[in-house]
Amino acid sequence: MRVVSLASAKAKLSELIHQAEQGEEILITRHGQPVVRLSPVERPKRPVASRAAFRDKLPGWSQDSASLIRAARDEAR
Repeated sequence: MRVVSLASAKAKLSELIHQAEQGEEILITRHGQPVVRLSPVERPKRPVASRAAFRDKLPGWSQDSASLIRAARDEAR
């Protein structure tokens, strides 16, 4: 884990973010005391190909929203 001072982090923020994106963790200190850990965000293991594909896997989503709204409106009459 790389350790940098707050002053250095302010001057090199873009570089530190790039390093974090590559998997490195950075500890930012103020007056020698740790205050922030900059770490990469975990990426989804299997990205969804499309929202439609995701929606089709959910139970109860066999109809489009317009059809569901029409049916609910007709039932209320």
